[in-house]
Amino acid sequence: MSKKSHHGGLGVGLGLAAIAAAAAGAYFFYGKQGAKNRKHLKSWTVKARGEVMEKLEKMSDVSQDTYEKTVNEVLKKYKSLKQATPKEIGELSRELKSHWKSIKSELDKASKKVVKNVKKATR
Repeated sequence: MSKKSHHGGLGVGLGLAAIAAAAAGAYFFYGKQGAKNRKHLKSWTVKARGEVMEKLEKMSDVSQDTYEKTVNEVLKKYKSLKQATPKEIGELSRELKSHWKSIKSELDKASKKVVKNVKKATR
């Protein structure tokens, strides 16, 4: 009997994290309030969202807890910006965290496709 290699696991996790980041960005710009969000963009909020997405892409496992910790970690450094008020940071934090359900939904869809493709490849 031959042993099957499980080196694809890391790639699968990274792929899912990239999908989560893409889902978060897409939902923000094109979701229910996408038009409103595009109107009220401030440069620091775009940069903060980008940083959250970059960190998600580097994660091998994305859960609600790790997503919220990432949002908190990124926004922590924006508290000292003159352009960002504590109220705006709080609003952005709540908004980003509220997207978790849609991100989770996208992750679930993507993981089903990845698992199906991995099963086909290992046969």
